[in-house]
Amino acid sequence: MSITRRNLIVTGAAATAALAAPRIARAQALPRNVRLVIGSSSTGGDTYQNSAIVADALSEHLGINMRVDAVGASEAFRALGRDSRGTTLMMFHDQSYLQQLYGVEGSEDPFAAYTVGQTVAINPGNAYLVAKSSPYQTMEDVLAAAANGERIRVAIQPGGVSEIGFSAMVNAAKVRAPGSEANIVAVNTGDQADKNQAMWDGLADVINGSIQANEQFTQLPDDDQRAMRFVWITARPETLQQAPAEGMGNTTRDDLLRYASPQTSVTLDGSQDFTFDKEFFFLYNSEMDTAIIDQVDAALTEIYAAGAIQERQLGSFFIPNFLNFADAQAHLTAKRDTYAEVIAEIS
Repeated sequence: MSITRRNLIVTGAAATAALAAPRIARAQALPRNVRLVIGSSSTGGDTYQNSAIVADALSEHLGINMRVDAVGASEAFRALGRDSRGTTLMMFHDQSYLQQLYGVEGSEDPFAAYTVGQTVAINPGNAYLVAKSSPYQTMEDVLAAAANGERIRVAIQPGGVSEIGFSAMVNAAKVRAPGSEANIVAVNTGDQADKNQAMWDGLADVINGSIQANEQFTQLPDDDQRAMRFVWITARPETLQQAPAEGMGNTTRDDLLRYASPQTSVTLDGSQDFTFDKEFFFLYNSEMDTAIIDQVDAALTEIYAAGAIQERQLGSFFIPNFLNFADAQAHLTAKRDTYAEVIAEIS
């Protein structure tokens, strides 16, 4: 046996140490205790659920303790901006840049003030609903009514993913029947409970909601005053196709696809439909050591290659959507620019 061949043979404890060495080296870049702040103050919402899945996977893979802290958007960005050591990371979704595009007071451009990082999942559930008793049963009904001079009130939480669909409705009305966009008006509310209540109180004709939060109300009998129906789901059909076939609750994936493009059309420019996937991604302090970003990149690549995290995400009705740091930056920058154009069209 040659010396070269013999040097390649490692057995017993030495083999275990050799295999463990790369993981130990990676774990030294991130601190042992990491605070993952999120742009939501709810521990029951989709941001917390998705972030907890990713944090658990990174904690186990890297041998660290990553804790999700639901502090809300303003405090999360402040906490991230104060900490360049890597002990505080952030996860949020498209609202992080949409609120700046909408001119929400105090909002910064996250692409300039922070470092936008890896995407991890999509929530395909961003939706718009009407009461089951509404004369508007479809988005075609809504847009046709606006064209006929009827005032359509849409309950949204301004400055984020809730408002981008409203902007798309206004834009579609403008494309279809110029001037009719004035008949689609925002009813600014708070969280999902507030939007639901606006419908039940007769203050809104259409509300922003989600598959996860509102599907239960679509199953109520027609004579229940809380009963709703979906009219539009903003996710790309390619995204929804990746959801479990059983869908959510008593609404199958095929049922949900009826409310998405192309079966339900909200035009962007007269030739293509507007779609919007609510994506979750990491954000980093802009002065943080890039070795930490590289470490998270490598860890997430290995985690998603293993496959277990995808099962957890799909079980919670999230669509796995890992893009590494470089690809995510290019994708999210292009996405931001697309929606900036839509917002500019109606401002």
